[in-house]
Amino acid sequence: MNVSLPLPALSPDELAHSEQLVQRIRDAIEAAGGWISFERFMEMALYEPGLGYYSAGATKLGSEGDFVTAPEISPLFSRCLANQCVQVLDTVNGGHILELGAGSGVMAADVLSELDRQQKTPERYLILEVSADLRERQRALLQRRLPHLMDRIEWLDRLPDEFRGVLLANEVLDALPIQRFRIRGLQVNQLGVTWELGRLDWSEVHADAALEATVREIEFNLGEPFADGYTSEINLRLSQWIAGIAASMKQGAAFFIDYGLPRRQYYAANRSAGTMLCHFRHRFHDDPLINVGVQDIGAWVDFTAVAEAAIAAGMSVAGYTTQAHFLIGTGIEQFLAPTNDEELAARLQMARQAMLLTLPGEMGERFKVIGLAKGIELPLRGFSVRDLAASL
Repeated sequence: MNVSLPLPALSPDELAHSEQLVQRIRDAIEAAGGWISFERFMEMALYEPGLGYYSAGATKLGSEGDFVTAPEISPLFSRCLANQCVQVLDTVNGGHILELGAGSGVMAADVLSELDRQQKTPERYLILEVSADLRERQRALLQRRLPHLMDRIEWLDRLPDEFRGVLLANEVLDALPIQRFRIRGLQVNQLGVTWELGRLDWSEVHADAALEATVREIEFNLGEPFADGYTSEINLRLSQWIAGIAASMKQGAAFFIDYGLPRRQYYAANRSAGTMLCHFRHRFHDDPLINVGVQDIGAWVDFTAVAEAAIAAGMSVAGYTTQAHFLIGTGIEQFLAPTNDEELAARLQMARQAMLLTLPGEMGERFKVIGLAKGIELPLRGFSVRDLAASL
């Protein structure tokens, strides 16, 4: 197991919570005949009502949580996103902004604040959030920071039937449940979870038809088979998920920001253990079967799969680039320009934040942005500096 630092012990409350969810998963394993797919395990670990990591009430983001996202690091990130939103909203003559999985609500607050400053406030700011606890945290933050805009903010349980405008999704794709596979000789195996000797444990079975066909298609596209023992991930739900967004969006653009790679790099021979990572109190490791329900589980994104799913659903790929180039294209330098009323300490802090967001060794290259468009054709600001779409 790869661990960045020793993992802290669970508190009594965390331990009780985790044990309750483990029992729920154990019941599911027994009901399924002794084995469930990793996809099903991940779905329960993250989203089981009242118990899953994203469904329960613990703090997840920021210094007191398990990880920090770009909007938590600096409002610069969201202000740049706001500039990109302005371009799209102007093109479609108004419309809404829809954010998927708004976390603490910081990104929504900073995007809306910048749009309000520019007098470009959207007709509605919609938030699709599955966690009741996070909804309340978002509502409290937005009420405190933007009370005059609360009548424009609406929480949704599902995608709207019709939508025109901008969709934003920061670190959402990595949390979609994935299938894990392992090559055993000439066979594709599916990794799953069982209950052995009083604990959750890994178990392999021959992959089902859908997973095996997808693995073989990837091998064909790469031009060579995976080596014996090669282990990685595939999101078999992605196509349907993107198709739902495409059906909902009548005109506009969607922006997905996440850590990931084009397929050829994602499934490179030297990445033979996959990309899945767990986060717990700012430590990372690769064992999702511990700390169940109180740690995050995610996997890097195959952005080629995102592009293929979008095209199949009737959308176009408007661009693909690193987070650093996207932020430069959307005007991060304008927010770094000194003003007369700004103190030196504040300028230095903002400069440090910009470095965290853009440097290759930080988030600048590890995180990518893909833009998907429907019903519009224009060069989007975020991809004007460097567009890597050809690498997909």
